[in-house]
Amino acid sequence: MKRFNVGVIGATGMVGQRFLTILENHPWFDVKVVAASARSAGKTYREAVGEKWVMPTDIPSNAADLIVMNATDDIDKIASQVDFVFCAVDMKKDEIRALEEAYAKAECPVVSNNSAHRGTPDVPMVIPELNSDHIHIIPAQRKRLGTKRGFIAVKSNCSLQSYVPALFPLSEYGVKDVLVCTYQAISGAGKTFKTWPDMVDNVIPFIGGEEEKSEQEPLKIWGKIDGDKIVPASTPNFTAQCIRVPVSDGHMGAVFVRFESKPSKEDILKKWRDFKGKPQELELPSAPKQFLHYFEEDNMPQTKLQRNLENGMAVSIGRLREDTQYDYKFVCLSHNTLRGAAGGAVLLAELLCAEGYMDR
Repeated sequence: MKRFNVGVIGATGMVGQRFLTILENHPWFDVKVVAASARSAGKTYREAVGEKWVMPTDIPSNAADLIVMNATDDIDKIASQVDFVFCAVDMKKDEIRALEEAYAKAECPVVSNNSAHRGTPDVPMVIPELNSDHIHIIPAQRKRLGTKRGFIAVKSNCSLQSYVPALFPLSEYGVKDVLVCTYQAISGAGKTFKTWPDMVDNVIPFIGGEEEKSEQEPLKIWGKIDGDKIVPASTPNFTAQCIRVPVSDGHMGAVFVRFESKPSKEDILKKWRDFKGKPQELELPSAPKQFLHYFEEDNMPQTKLQRNLENGMAVSIGRLREDTQYDYKFVCLSHNTLRGAAGGAVLLAELLCAEGYMDR
């Protein structure tokens, strides 16, 4: 695979920082541009991020001395220096939509961590192991935008990536009704315990907009391309409660599921054990070797122990058992800023590169 020059838009925020740590030694991608708001523009990245750096490792040497560019004013200049950009900006949704379309129209593909375009019918929202075929909507999107190379592709909400990957391989049994409660880390809000002391020894039973995303976004993942748009599926039926818990990283889901045709426990475990997606077939650099890991122990998975499994890109599952009202219940776990955010976006970019969508 040839090497690609990339930019990170929104590089000073927590997800932007995570992008840079993942990309530091990436075998395909070279970071050439970091961009942020006007108040950071013109400084070195090290100066701009300063004490806001929250990653467990040092600022990557390949980014530390880059001059931060203006994410909104330097679009054409940025587009001329990179093959594509990752986007993780903190702006209003309408502003994000406009910004990402501006990059795409400047013939700079966008792989976005943001939610602004997840509902756009011709923008693929991809968990690469599950619905990699959705990237084939990109020619229709390019036609709408009037671009040759430019397009937008997005990853899904971070909490979905703990439980949807466990349900999707069971589709042949007719996943009918799903109740899920998610227990979400504070890094999902871009916070640490230092910046959010109110979360120490506390649980907050509300995360704005999260339950709607948890109920609606899976239907797009289960959807199909129909002409120039992705049509969401009508089932499964999802209902969700989303709770913020005092954990640094790692989203856990407690799942209850009902099927049209109830499988055996052995059938489910085999589906999870054998499941592979396009990233595993293509051996993409960020792909976990084993996507879904099942733990037999009653007290597993645990956030602290399993969130970094396979570089934080695997999903951990446990406690599969029959339920008195649904068919089965189980718990699952994923790293929200790796698999759920920056890592999932990097994996999506690898898929797009391998399938030729980033070629010039």
